[in-house]
Formats: sequence, structure tokens, C-alpha cells
Amino acid sequence: MDDLSHADPSPPRSPDLDVDAFTAALENFNRFYIRLPTLEKHPFTTLSVLDTLAFGGSPKRLTELTRTEQITQPAVTQLVTRLERDGLVERRPDPSDGRAVLVHITEAGRRVGRSRHDDRTRHLAPLVARLAPEDRRALAAALPALTRLAELGKADGHEPQ
Repeated sequence: MDDLSHADPSPPRSPDLDVDAFTAALENFNRFYIRLPTLEKHPFTTLSVLDTLAFGGSPKRLTELTRTEQITQPAVTQLVTRLERDGLVERRPDPSDGRAVLVHITEAGRRVGRSRHDDRTRHLAPLVARLAPEDRRALAAALPALTRLAELGKADGHEPQ
């Protein structure tokens, strides 16, 4: 977990992008996006762990999930126990360390993630269609930069590994 108390209070400014306004727009969109209705109801932390395992590389140790999900070790253990009971993950011994276990996402866990993606796409598509053509083109043009920004963040250790 990053310690924000040591963050530089005045990050460098970009001359061609108001990073503060960009951050506010992303936060506003994220608040809307994570609350889009889905057919399968799962708590946010459940979905976050499944996403971490599906896209951040499965398997993971419990200690890695504690770091990436920014929750306590007991909370991760309890969550993984519930996910395992529901058939969404499996715990297996770590072949490189007999004392540790690795958490693997199951096909059922992957289906939950795909279902959420499909549900969100279904809700977003009609909203995107209501945007003016120039706004849709602007969003399309921004996709490579947003993808690259996420890659840079991941490379710098700001996203689950």
C-alpha cells in the first residue's frame, strides 16, 4: 500500500493537460462506472480480487493480494475462504515454498468477471450512442493514451502486479 503522506504536495504540471481536471473526470466516471448494475451481485472487493487474479496474473499469494487490494491479511484470508467456498478461486500449495499457498482463479471466477464486463457494456452502449459524434470520436482518440497511461502506472508499481 502506498503511503500518501510522503507524496509530493505539488506534482509536476503538464502544459497541455490539466491533470487535476483529468483526475476529477476519471474519479467522477469511476464512481458512476463501478456502480453500474450487474446481473450477478458481488461485493466490490470480490470483483477486485477476481480482476486482480484474471488480469494481474494468477496465481497470487495471500500477501500479494493484501498489498494489491489494500486490505488486511485477515480480511484477505476471509475473502479468499468465501471465494473458494463459492468456487471462484482455488488455493494450492506454492511449489517454491511449502509454507505458502497460491490463490488461482477458476473458470467460474473468470465467468463472473466476463459477466460484469458484458453487463457494463450493455449499460454503457446506449449512453455512448447519445453522445455527439465529436464526443464519441474524442473518446475513441483517447483510448490509446488511456491504455498507455495504465501501462506506465503498472510499470511504475502503481497497479497490482
